[in-house]
Amino acid sequence: MKQQGAHPEDTEGTPDASSRPDTAEEPDGAHRDVAHIDEVEGDEPLLPARVHRPSDLMRLVGGLLAVVVLLAIAAFAHGTTSGLEQDINKGTGQAPDLLIKIAGLASSIAILLVPVAFAIERLIKRDGLRIADGVLAAVLAHGVTLATDLWVARAAPDSIQDALTQPSPGDIHALTDPVHGYLAPVIAYMTAVGMSRRPRWRAVLWVVLLLDAFSMLVTGYTTPFSIILTVLIGWTVAYGTLYAVGSPNVRPTGRTLMAGLRTVGFRPVTASREEAADAAESGDRGRRYFVTLEDGPPLDVTVVDREQQAQGFFYRAWRNLALRGFATRRSLQSLRQALEQEALLAYAAIAAGANAPKLIATSELGPDAVMLVYEHTGGHTLDSLADEEITDDLLRDTWHQVKALQSRRIAHRRLVGDAILVDRSGTVILTDLRGGEIAAGDLLLRMDVSQLLVTLGLRVGAERAVASALSVLGPDAVADCLPMLQPIALSRSTRATLRRLARERAEREREAVLEASRHSRPARAHDADDSRPAVLDKAGKKAVRAEQRAEKRAIDEAIEEAREEDLLSQIRHEVLRIRPQAPVEPARLERVRPRTLISLIAGAIGAYFLLTQLTHIEFGPLISNAEWGWVAAAMLFSALSYVAAAMALLGFVPERVPFLRTVAAQVAGSFVKIVAPAAVGGVALNTRFLQRAGVRPGLAVASVGASQLFGLGCHILMLLAFGYLTGTEKTPSLSPSRTVIGGLLTVAVLVLVVTSVPFLRKFVVTRVRSLFAGVVPRMLDVLQRPQKLITGIGGMLLLTACFVMCLDASVRAFGDESTSVSIASVAVVFLAGNALGSAAPTPGGVGAVEATLTVGLIAVGLPSEVAAPAVLLFRLLTLWLPVLPGWLAFNHLTRKAAL
Repeated sequence: MKQQGAHPEDTEGTPDASSRPDTAEEPDGAHRDVAHIDEVEGDEPLLPARVHRPSDLMRLVGGLLAVVVLLAIAAFAHGTTSGLEQDINKGTGQAPDLLIKIAGLASSIAILLVPVAFAIERLIKRDGLRIADGVLAAVLAHGVTLATDLWVARAAPDSIQDALTQPSPGDIHALTDPVHGYLAPVIAYMTAVGMSRRPRWRAVLWVVLLLDAFSMLVTGYTTPFSIILTVLIGWTVAYGTLYAVGSPNVRPTGRTLMAGLRTVGFRPVTASREEAADAAESGDRGRRYFVTLEDGPPLDVTVVDREQQAQGFFYRAWRNLALRGFATRRSLQSLRQALEQEALLAYAAIAAGANAPKLIATSELGPDAVMLVYEHTGGHTLDSLADEEITDDLLRDTWHQVKALQSRRIAHRRLVGDAILVDRSGTVILTDLRGGEIAAGDLLLRMDVSQLLVTLGLRVGAERAVASALSVLGPDAVADCLPMLQPIALSRSTRATLRRLARERAEREREAVLEASRHSRPARAHDADDSRPAVLDKAGKKAVRAEQRAEKRAIDEAIEEAREEDLLSQIRHEVLRIRPQAPVEPARLERVRPRTLISLIAGAIGAYFLLTQLTHIEFGPLISNAEWGWVAAAMLFSALSYVAAAMALLGFVPERVPFLRTVAAQVAGSFVKIVAPAAVGGVALNTRFLQRAGVRPGLAVASVGASQLFGLGCHILMLLAFGYLTGTEKTPSLSPSRTVIGGLLTVAVLVLVVTSVPFLRKFVVTRVRSLFAGVVPRMLDVLQRPQKLITGIGGMLLLTACFVMCLDASVRAFGDESTSVSIASVAVVFLAGNALGSAAPTPGGVGAVEATLTVGLIAVGLPSEVAAPAVLLFRLLTLWLPVLPGWLAFNHLTRKAAL
């Protein structure tokens, strides 16, 4: 037996068995080896030396946001910043000179002595790791201050420079430092070593900072915004360093647990760690130990510490944001709150008449952990029981325990399989009450019922689970829980299990479809080989269509036979058999739907890009010089491109899909490509649209992949063709043969690089395989319908023609006969710019497309004063102006469940 994971620096502030008086003597004159008693049996997992705390990440993000807000205020509120500086200078100018000198001298000395004194104190207590963290944070903070000073001096807007600097008192031609090169590292150092968590040192820290800020302001060597920015940089760099390298782990070890048990009157002999079955929710349960005593029955001990309590913080924070208040609990409690809540729930459950572990003691294990001591309840969890051991009596006993809790308005909040314990006598005991609530509302109580129905249904089926609930709770109580029977109201582990079962059902349906297709394919292929002439006659075409209908009917029948109801639907049907009038409409538990949140974020990003583009436009000359007839023509070609895009998509979809709704989906794509790379957003939206239109997921992906594959081929062929035509025109400023050859060589080099680098090769192959899996069979289906194929290819050609004509009309809107270029040259420029925009990672290819189109038009002989506004008009009509209609179409299709 060996205690693992003990760290000398982790035991500060925690009780140690070797230092307590009651461990020096044993009753009845027994002399026992204390070190042996302190050991923990079994596999006590090795505690990591460092942990990455979510709280450090949250403080890092908060510091970065604060820096951004400060710079934004300095940039856009110049009057406010200058007025604030004047008021502070006026107020500090009245301070006595003696006070200023004393403050400056004291702060200069203290700013150096305080960190050194704290470092000495930490080294005496053998906490050298914290000192190393502080030094690293100080070095990084110094680097950030130097970079900030350089940015403010050379690249920052004048308003930010004015807010952060002022003329130096010693030299009016020089400016003060935007960020203090010595103060930010000191703040980073003191934050990283944890000085702010110690009250006395924290008070000294704030006094030193205030004195230094006062002396610097009064003497005119800084500005208020410079001081605030310095503090924020030091604070942010410190927490970024702590999160990156990790903080020293202060979890209590097994020895600390044994010492803590002795402080509350127990005499432990051995302790063994019990691993949680569900690691995803182990943070909610705490660490559990089975402890044997010298005299008396064994104990079950739960240890809750800060690190484990922080597990799943971001998940709980998201739940708190997305769900309404009654459906969530606090994302991060203090240790004292967690201890008091679990103790209160344990006493309340027993008082309600439910079987729950009996809490007999609680205690703190230093400043970073608490423990709860329960009487030992042996047995097995519901998850570990065999199916034949789960009898109807056991199910009814489980419901009786829940009924007892609900009679006193107690919500368990986590009625999963590992929270239901069956002891040796077959009695059901409800454990894991830590996340429960007293004085719970009706919705929480109904959520408990729905959760237990699903938990039991996963083990014994919907029929037995509902029957046992009806026999104990009655039909009305069970029927009232149906609005809560939705995945979002269930526990995390239950949702994961339901998703796994859904994937298994989908796989079985897919296998059934493939089997039906294999059975019908041999006969179909045989008939086609025997009787297919060069051109099918009318009877032959009818026979082919009849075979296709028969195959589709066989596949549909196979899907219908393989289709299985999910567990939630089975439970609803069982309840509705007893209460047909029971409410089945799901309750609105979500405060913010993920789709709504994504839509809002996407809209904000799109608005940002739009505003940044529009701020650089001089609308006066643009409007006065434009030929409005050509502008109207460009708008017409831009609008027609959405019809062409719908044709290009539907040409590779044999199933019937509404044409007008497809056009609306392409309009919605103009909004999606603003917030996602052009090559990603359109593919995802079209795939989702086809699935919602009734096309099976695999076929939807194959149709979009076929459309993309044909579009790529057409794009390359047209680029080569128009490049050749441009070369025959002998344009002096562009050598088309060299351009085409250079482009081909560039593509060849990129292909060689991708194929030679294993990581890139695997990355590309994986995504291409997933995109074009099933494309070939899909293309065979399309080839059997020439009208569809003509529609698809015609739509692609029309789409390219619309964009080329839109760009050409934009050029003619600002040019004249002397500056005109050929359609072939415009087509080459557009095709090259569009290819680069699809490859660019920016939303909509912003930046890359504009630069390519402008340079390309200038290269084919167009003056820059014509090329720039022409490209601007083209991008306004094809990218920015359709954003609002696209957003409206996106939301309309979302409400209609078409996306």
